Amino acid sequence: MTHRVVVVGSGFGGLFAVKALAKADVEVTLIDKTSQHLFQPLLYQVATGILSEGEIAPATREILARQKNVRVVQGLVESIDITAREVCWRFHDLERTTPYDSLILATGAGQSYFGHTEFATFAPGMKSIDDALELRSRIFGAFELAEISEDPDDVRRLLTFVVVGAGPTGVEMAGQIRELANRTLAHEFRRIDPSTARVMLVDGAPQVLPPFGPQLGEKVARELRRLGVEVVLDTLVTDVDDTGLTLKHKDGTTTRVEATCKVWAAGVEGNPLGRSVAEQAGAGVDRAGRVEVLGDLTLPGHPEVYVIGDLMSVEGVPGQAPAAIQSARYAAESIRTRLAGDVPAKPFAYFDKGSMATIAKYEGVVSIGPLKFTGFLAWLAWLLLHLLLIAGFKQKVSTLVRWALSFISNGRSERVTTNQQLVGRLAMEHLGRRTSGPLMRGELADKDR
Repeated sequence: MTHRVVVVGSGFGGLFAVKALAKADVEVTLIDKTSQHLFQPLLYQVATGILSEGEIAPATREILARQKNVRVVQGLVESIDITAREVCWRFHDLERTTPYDSLILATGAGQSYFGHTEFATFAPGMKSIDDALELRSRIFGAFELAEISEDPDDVRRLLTFVVVGAGPTGVEMAGQIRELANRTLAHEFRRIDPSTARVMLVDGAPQVLPPFGPQLGEKVARELRRLGVEVVLDTLVTDVDDTGLTLKHKDGTTTRVEATCKVWAAGVEGNPLGRSVAEQAGAGVDRAGRVEVLGDLTLPGHPEVYVIGDLMSVEGVPGQAPAAIQSARYAAESIRTRLAGDVPAKPFAYFDKGSMATIAKYEGVVSIGPLKFTGFLAWLAWLLLHLLLIAGFKQKVSTLVRWALSFISNGRSERVTTNQQLVGRLAMEHLGRRTSGPLMRGELADKDR
């Protein structure tokens, strides 16, 4: 009987694990709640109108169409029984169970609100296409509402944008909103001046981009301030509501900021499936809910279960795409080695290829070992790396074209917003369990009975 491998999650970890098993004598089943492979680092460009969602999220089936030993299914995994070696999942009301001989759990991490899940209602995260489209609607919608508002206080609140979290996503998002207001929308309104928009970047840490070190962090903070972004550090968010948020500073004082559009880019939390399998195996989880795996990325007593990518907790390994890719390839190689009866692989060792982020057009930051620099060359290096990581030739070409047009003209072609984008996330949460995918006819009516 052919060895059955189930991979849960189609992000960098899941996709690269499947690809690494292309020539192995195994049957692979890839299960994910979405039908696409999402390139999360570029979500902020979807949110700010530079790229379309299709350019950063090609269909998983299309990517793997030529790999004959893999079956792709769309479904929400609800439970995993590591004793029975079964994955239970569903698509709407269709429930299925898939057995496995080896399991690769690559479900990644979601947004963490540090115990205040109620903040999510007013401050969407940046972890999914839905998040990015909702934020696009909120950002562009704020300018539209400000144009027709008769109350100066409403205009100020609508033109105040607060990004919480000064990691790469937060820095990039704040920079792009500032650039959007300063350049793209500069001459399009008659009653408001978009360049007067207030953009704030808030974080509880003492510097922006902590993994990049204090020297680069200070340089990035200076560049953001030069662009017009207010950088507020050593400050925690203690409350968020429809019209603003409350900040608590290091000295204990609090400040109320009136802002309609808030973006949450602070903290991550491991997928609940990680905690579930960890409890079954007697493994620990860290404060973010990531699984504390063994040296070979497996669970105690279960050498057939691998936890990789953002869901694994390994000292010194960041939650970034390179770590997910390296752990995926390690897990795949380990499965091949085990099937061949060879000596088990050495413990997983992460090779740090450095970190990159953009600040605004022509401004980036790079940290690769002792090599640390900012400016145009850093921005160019960021573009090249991300272009290489985008899955699919068509997506690479279209992204390159969109970038070129955006950088030359300051225009953004993906500015379509709908009310459905604005309210869809909260409506889906209201519907609850049945929404593992697109709503089927009659589900809303059934839910409300």
